[in-house]
Amino acid sequence: MGPASTAVGAIEEDGKVANKDRADERSSTTPDPVREPSQNERLINQLRKRRHDAVHRGGEPERQQRRKGRLTARERIRRLLDQDSFTELDAFVVHRSEQFDMAERRVPGDGVVTGFGEIAGRRVFVFSHDASFMGGSLGEAFAEKVVKVMELAERTGCPLIGINDSAGARIQEGVVSLAGYADIFYRNVRCSGVVPQISLIAGPCTGGAVYSPAITDFTFMVRHIGYMFITGPEVVRVTTGEEVDFEQLGGADVHSQRSGVAHFESASEDEAFQQIRELLSFLPQNSGELPPRVPTEDPPDRADIELQEIVPASHREPYEMRDVIHRVVDDGRFLEVQPLFAPNLVVGFARLDGTSVGVVANQPKHLAGALDISASVKGARFVRFCDAFNIPLITLVDVPGFLPGTDQEYGGIIRHGAKLLYAYAEATVPKLTVITRKAYGGAYDVMCSKHLGADWNAAWPTAEIAVMGAEGAVRFLSRQRGGGQKLSEAELAAAYREQFANPYHAAERGYVDDIIEPRQTRASLIRALRMASTKRVSGPRRRHGNIPL
Repeated sequence: MGPASTAVGAIEEDGKVANKDRADERSSTTPDPVREPSQNERLINQLRKRRHDAVHRGGEPERQQRRKGRLTARERIRRLLDQDSFTELDAFVVHRSEQFDMAERRVPGDGVVTGFGEIAGRRVFVFSHDASFMGGSLGEAFAEKVVKVMELAERTGCPLIGINDSAGARIQEGVVSLAGYADIFYRNVRCSGVVPQISLIAGPCTGGAVYSPAITDFTFMVRHIGYMFITGPEVVRVTTGEEVDFEQLGGADVHSQRSGVAHFESASEDEAFQQIRELLSFLPQNSGELPPRVPTEDPPDRADIELQEIVPASHREPYEMRDVIHRVVDDGRFLEVQPLFAPNLVVGFARLDGTSVGVVANQPKHLAGALDISASVKGARFVRFCDAFNIPLITLVDVPGFLPGTDQEYGGIIRHGAKLLYAYAEATVPKLTVITRKAYGGAYDVMCSKHLGADWNAAWPTAEIAVMGAEGAVRFLSRQRGGGQKLSEAELAAAYREQFANPYHAAERGYVDDIIEPRQTRASLIRALRMASTKRVSGPRRRHGNIPL
């Protein structure tokens, strides 16, 4: 090849390189065509948007909820449960009503958030009213969601927690709403004694809606936020002429102190959540399990010398029964239930040797520890709960009898007092009793005496077990010294105490199993609890008893 042909070839080659460079440049500046998402990707994106819209609805209704000082439904669940443990159910459910322009008012969830999660690693089911949609009013779909988690709780054997913040029945759905309430009540009854049921009142709970919390085992109320009543202030004003506001009619103070409807009261929602978590730590998942055992470094044989002198020398002088409880139980930890209602009887949960126990104790600082209508009902319901969920009962007795008076008799103290008697007699869990001071009359029998099936009964040397107090007894005594001189009232009272008002006469009969030094109370109870832990009782065949309601 000559020089000319070589030059032409070089030019052609340079042209090819230049053309290639220009093509590469065009390809680097021109974007590829946008790829259309696949059918599956479109469906997944649609799901993500729908879920986001359902869960993060927000807007003015939720802002109004916060302006009232209340958390939203999902915020409440997140703060109550372990972090990231909540699984929501039925987030896309909407109501099916067409009347009163309801077709244009459909929101995913229909005013209630339902699902399951964990508290301290243990599964619970929960529903939380969403007041940002139609005031959290209950309709057909709303009720179906709640019923579903209730049935799941029963089938899986897990506690059920309901957070109430609802305007009541959805008027636009008429009788369907009322049917929804009845469906919930029915499941409350089915779950009763099967799984623990807890209600938190964090907003309005009125009309027929109040009966679901009333059936559940424990009701928590947030002060100045939650309230409960059958008929509202306006109806009360029209029908009776009484002027009363929401708080006075059905606030937390009313129900925790006067009516006894509420078991726990809190200053904030977060405090209520913590109370619920603490309560559940003492309870089993269901009636077929034992409560969780919590290891303790508190020695089982620990003796407390302070107990030796805790009962005053004068039988008329009161003392604080809670001090006895705190000195006996593990680490002094005691969760009192209904502390402001019927304070003459103290009830609550504690642990002995790591085992959950229910404590029932007369409180000498209030009404001298006498049993009245409210205390009898309070004690009976607590005893029945403990028996339903395998929680042993510890009873500390200092009771002068039933409270006398026409108010009590007209109010039915006979019937209500019989409830406590019935509950103790029916209970089959381990029952341990310690008489610290007075145990008089029928109240001696009722407070878990040996005669009602108690497994272990003990008394302190300060115990007075008798038909009545010495002062009352002397009115019926008519003894004479030799020579016809009558005994003085003080001498008769002293003689009565020496012969009857002590623990030894009962011990001779076997009505108390032991007389112990007060400092030995913890060690003695733990030994007795270990003994009774394998207790088995078979009752008569029957559908159920007929408690004197």
